[in-house]
Amino acid sequence: MPEPRVFPRARYRIAGDRGLLAEYGDGIDPEVNRRVRAMAAVLRARPPAGVVEVVPTYRSLLVTYDPLETGAGRLREAIDALEDRLGEIPVPEPRTVEIPVCYGGAYGPDLGFVAETHDLAEEDVVAIHAGTLYQIYMIGFTPGFPFLGGLDPRLHTPRLDTPRTAVPAGSVGIANDQTGIYPVTSPGGWRLIGRTPLKLFDPARADPFLYRAGDRIRFVAIGEDAFRRLGEDAP
Repeated sequence: MPEPRVFPRARYRIAGDRGLLAEYGDGIDPEVNRRVRAMAAVLRARPPAGVVEVVPTYRSLLVTYDPLETGAGRLREAIDALEDRLGEIPVPEPRTVEIPVCYGGAYGPDLGFVAETHDLAEEDVVAIHAGTLYQIYMIGFTPGFPFLGGLDPRLHTPRLDTPRTAVPAGSVGIANDQTGIYPVTSPGGWRLIGRTPLKLFDPARADPFLYRAGDRIRFVAIGEDAFRRLGEDAP
């Protein structure tokens, strides 16, 4: 598979009648994502006239705007001008957030499949998965779902052929070369290997999310007793 490319300048696509997509590369790459997050920070700090929302993803940035105040052409010129000043506004320093996970059993019904697929023992899958520091490339799909890069190639596993209609909140899954966590109960097709007792998304909290794009996630393996205890005290 070819290495992801980092574009020297943003490439633009029209996204409907009030959106502009700025692309900074063509794959999952830390440098591409750093540029996306840097531009998002610049646009939020110094938004051009008419900008409504800035949504960073893996490799691109969606900018929605009010068509009564600006247009795609003017917005592109403004973004190009700001791109030359990316060094003036630092990207927020990433935090490392520890997520306790009870692996296997009822909490991770696909752990055995992942182990068998790669000719590993289940405890080896747990050690490999919990032994990696993951970057949050983007948040989406459902509120607070972190798409994590850096999954060890030994654990790359295809999705389910037929998605589950209800994945329990807190489930940790694998889909191809990514891993992630379901913050709320929802349909999903990722291979479930464990579950965290933490509430990853709570609209009643001052900050509804435990992390943000750009932060790092470290999984910590725990037993069932700790899962139940932490679930009672989950933030």
